[in-house]
Amino acid sequence: MDDALLALEDGTVFEGRSFGAREHRTGEVVFNTSITGYQEIFTDPSYCGQIVCLTNPQIGNYGANEADCESGKPFIEGLVVREFSELASNWRSSERANDFLARHGIPVIGEVDTRKLVRKLRMGGVLRGIIGVGGVDREELIARARQAPSMAGLDLATRVSTGNAYSWSETVEPCSPSERIGKTRPAEFKVVAYDFGIKRNILRRLTHAGCQVTVVPASASAEDVLALNPDGVFLSNGPGDPEPLEYQASQVRKLIGKKPVFGICLGHQILGLALGGKTFKLKFGHRGGNHPVLNRLTNKVEITAQNHGFAVDADSFADSKVELTHINLNDHTVEGLRHREEPVFCVQYHPEAAPGPHDSHYLFDDFISLMKESKRS
Repeated sequence: MDDALLALEDGTVFEGRSFGAREHRTGEVVFNTSITGYQEIFTDPSYCGQIVCLTNPQIGNYGANEADCESGKPFIEGLVVREFSELASNWRSSERANDFLARHGIPVIGEVDTRKLVRKLRMGGVLRGIIGVGGVDREELIARARQAPSMAGLDLATRVSTGNAYSWSETVEPCSPSERIGKTRPAEFKVVAYDFGIKRNILRRLTHAGCQVTVVPASASAEDVLALNPDGVFLSNGPGDPEPLEYQASQVRKLIGKKPVFGICLGHQILGLALGGKTFKLKFGHRGGNHPVLNRLTNKVEITAQNHGFAVDADSFADSKVELTHINLNDHTVEGLRHREEPVFCVQYHPEAAPGPHDSHYLFDDFISLMKESKRS
């Protein structure tokens, strides 16, 4: 087995062993603190352009399967772990995680001191890096890491978005006989979902809640969306910096007041821009399944799944028509907002929780309620 190196733009080099694909890949190095759900992380389009370090010390031990994919392929640029298991033991596993990543060209560096790496990223902020395999020159790798594109100012949403509109009908299925998820409701509402890097479990949750979903590209105009005569519009998660998405924000602005709108993650940031707000890059982002968020409408705390490196600036909303509804209890950044007069709301975190807790599933019901009220009026 080949040796591997992780070189960072600040000149730091981590040594390890190569798994997955024997390729060199660059990206912004970030970390995720989730305990389970590594395959969902691999295949989340929001990780496009990023090398992901997982803090759980053993990864790969329950293998991989098609059902846990959040998209058609992995979108991470590379993977950094402490221990990468080449054995898979799980009744749902259809192949080893190593084979899954190798088949899709994703390099993995294992046997890395991930605690040291995460501490560096938390203290100094995320860094560009590169995974190199085999006999590679360290200085050359560092130079290549410094040449990698910065995430700030990078439009990745249009890169990962679908090229054509399509319908979605798959609903939520239990992963085990003991899991209780409730019955799928009849499809009473037509929803158009913008794909900025949408996850499959979001689509499943919308269908489960009673939506007939049509997914449209990130380039779809407001006129295209309204021509489909939806009962509501959904804005998805996705990768990259929200600020370059001026066209998308302008189209969402046209939809406000005409249809109920619900946004998640990047969709939340785009909606924030459409409402006159601004966004900024976080030092090391929020990525994991245990982030506490205060719902200011109920005064309850939700444990949430998160994956984002940018946030909406709370101080940028001079318009009193925007109400901040959710706040992160770790760093007090904005986690949710709504329009005081129009049926428009969004959250920064992932209520579909794949992987993660289920505290925030109610948000899909809130979207249904807005569409019901809008149809009655």
